Amino acid sequence: MSTTAELLKGAAELFPDEVVTTAHVRHLELPGAGRFALITLDNGLDHTKPTTFGPQSLANLDAAIDQVEREAADGEIVGAGLTGKPFIFAVGADLKGVELLGRHEDALAIGKGGHDVFKRLAGLAVPTFAYYNGASMGGGVEVGLHCTYRTVSRAVPAFSLPEVFLGLVPGWGGCALLPNLIGADRAVTVIIENSLNQNRQLKGGQVFELGIADALFDGADFLEQSLLWTASVLSGRTVVERAEVDRGEGWDAAVARGRAIADAKVHGAAPAAYRALEIIAAAKDGDLQAGFDAEDRALADLIMGGELRSGLYAFNLVQKRAKRPAGAPDRSLARPVTKVGVVGAGLMASQLALLFLRRLEVPVVLTDIDQERIDKGVGYVRAEIDKLLGKGRINQDKANRLKALVTGVLDKAEGFADADFVIEAVFEEMGVKQQVFAEVEAVAPAHAILATNTSSLSVSEMASKLKHPERVVGFHFFNPVAILPLLEIVRGERTDEASLATAFAVAKQLKKTAVLVKDAPAFVVNRILTRFMGEIQNVIDEGTPVATAERAVEPLGLPMSPLVLLELVGPAIGLHVSETLNRAFPDRFTVSPNLAAVVKAGKRGFYVYDSGRPELDPEVAALLVQGDAVMTEEQVRARVLEAVAQEIGLMLDEGVVAEAQDIDLCLITGAGWPFHLGGITPYLDREGVSERVNGKPFLAPGVASVPA
Repeated sequence: MSTTAELLKGAAELFPDEVVTTAHVRHLELPGAGRFALITLDNGLDHTKPTTFGPQSLANLDAAIDQVEREAADGEIVGAGLTGKPFIFAVGADLKGVELLGRHEDALAIGKGGHDVFKRLAGLAVPTFAYYNGASMGGGVEVGLHCTYRTVSRAVPAFSLPEVFLGLVPGWGGCALLPNLIGADRAVTVIIENSLNQNRQLKGGQVFELGIADALFDGADFLEQSLLWTASVLSGRTVVERAEVDRGEGWDAAVARGRAIADAKVHGAAPAAYRALEIIAAAKDGDLQAGFDAEDRALADLIMGGELRSGLYAFNLVQKRAKRPAGAPDRSLARPVTKVGVVGAGLMASQLALLFLRRLEVPVVLTDIDQERIDKGVGYVRAEIDKLLGKGRINQDKANRLKALVTGVLDKAEGFADADFVIEAVFEEMGVKQQVFAEVEAVAPAHAILATNTSSLSVSEMASKLKHPERVVGFHFFNPVAILPLLEIVRGERTDEASLATAFAVAKQLKKTAVLVKDAPAFVVNRILTRFMGEIQNVIDEGTPVATAERAVEPLGLPMSPLVLLELVGPAIGLHVSETLNRAFPDRFTVSPNLAAVVKAGKRGFYVYDSGRPELDPEVAALLVQGDAVMTEEQVRARVLEAVAQEIGLMLDEGVVAEAQDIDLCLITGAGWPFHLGGITPYLDREGVSERVNGKPFLAPGVASVPA
């Protein structure tokens, strides 16, 4: 028995629940070329369950290559190819198996096993071909890189090496082979830049343009055209030419560019991107085996590290928990929504109107206090539809239909008399919102849901003066509405199951990640961010320089620094939320006099960007009144993390959400917190902060960490 077979057998025993991929060999006569072996990867399920490589799947491919290798050695075939089932080529390693690994040697075996199987394709006595017929990711891309030639379908919707995004490196040849095929700069784009930009995918045409594939064919007859092209290559009629790879300064410059991208995105906080760049840098001399060995080591180290476990945990939250929200009522209770009303026509209201219009494709009517505002809001929505048309995202018929569906009226009775769902996005002031809901209740049908987009006010209090408070629900979106997936759905004290079920059904139609939250001050994201920002503001007020306070949290690798985030949110909104939380929890939430001064002065933030980089605005610096207690970066970071851990512990005790997992899901999808933190609770557990503050970790061992 070969070492590879032994490795894979041992790994398969660790992973009894693998969805196994078969590797079926069939033979074809290629016109003018001869007999050809085609291996098809297929897990026996439809395209909604993509093909993956677990240990038994790798063993099956290994066995198929045994057969093809014999045939090639005996001169029975002129070439061998690899393709996938309809719509799917292969999407890489089975991550469920990776989660189960508890020992470094088992992790090393997975890396080595994949390499040992895949590189046999390059060692055959005949040319090999990969036909990327559908979605291809990670190991799916890499198995094709080991082949002599590649074709790609124009219809491929998603092609990527997403490992760095999750906390791994492309560990089955990607880091060594890709730069040697297309050059280091393009490889850095695929492996580092695209991964760290929220796992950006390539389309089939881009795969060809980058030089990863040698030929591009339409989806309808992709395999047929690929095989004809293969016959032409094998018979010598077609000669594949590839651009020469720059192995000089261009390679070094590409690696430096990759480091700059990684620094900007994760600030050294997650190791995966840097390990990948080390392997790319070392691949400059073309020694592929040394590259494969380095990939094995990096893969094993990262599999046993906390960042990957946090990344897999975060991935599972977004892919699985998000689709089955904890505490959501039975879907059958939801009522249909055939018309939507929006109270307000400002920017937020207009963004909401556009989202409801695009996703539900039902009439949407806006109201406001004067016709000019209404016209502006409706105009914004119609202009955005025209932009979609201009980009080719929708056709003329759909654009006309959508624009006809959005209207605006001054009279709420006229606008909302037949609406099933009315959402308000007016000024964040309790009296204003209560008045709006009283006016809407008087004219809307008895079954209509009344939703509020409040970011911090009590939904129960807002509904308290209505005849039917049971139909009021919090529906809190995050800005920008079109981009951030989170929707906090708030159950008021008297919200009934049917209203809640309808809210969740609408959220699903809007393609949002809905999390059920209790009606507690500022709900989830704003409460945690306000505590986090509040501690940063406190240390500045007490005397720590602004730059020190900002740098203190850089090791978390957050999408932006606290004061840049404050600028995005708006200092006035930040101040308002801190005042709301200060009234609710005066012992933990402060109202910064310096922030109040910045708002009073009408400043949009703490920084100016005259040099292209953020620098403290001299006018803001002149406003700041600071004490003389100066803290180090380490002291600031410890204080901020302890405050956040305390707040999350209290929120869980209060039942604001069902579990710590919902806190993390909210921070990832509503505030863009990184996968390598797992949101926040795995990081607090890993750093010992949870234990120090609350006496226990937030998550059980193995949930977002290496199994005990």
